[in-house]
Amino acid sequence: QVQLVESGGGLVQAGGSLRLSCAASGRTISSYTWGWFRQAPGKEREFVATISGSGGRTHYADSLKGRFTISRDNAKNTVNLQMNSLQPDDTAVYYCAADNSILGIPSREYEYDYWGQGTQVTVSS
Repeated sequence: QVQLVESGGGLVQAGGSLRLSCAASGRTISSYTWGWFRQAPGKEREFVATISGSGGRTHYADSLKGRFTISRDNAKNTVNLQMNSLQPDDTAVYYCAADNSILGIPSREYEYDYWGQGTQVTVSS
């Protein structure tokens, strides 16, 4: 089993950037497929991005392509989400998740087996 801890959230002005990290303990990140999701106030949790077990494939929510980048740091055993040109609509709690299967690049919550506690991102206008 793997434990996930997100970090890097905070308050940023519109147009700014943040880099979120998800630290994995208990297993190496290469054992899983990884995803980022977010949940804004009063809304359902939504898919942000995913990266394959090998790191060779990525997939993004259409609305976020070009602004967000998911990556892996095998040396640090972390999965990262670089967020640029942030807007108030990006305000949400961001969660990382791990999928035991390394065969795909899932975008649905139920496909993931482990979840972090989330980190708050607030973008002011």
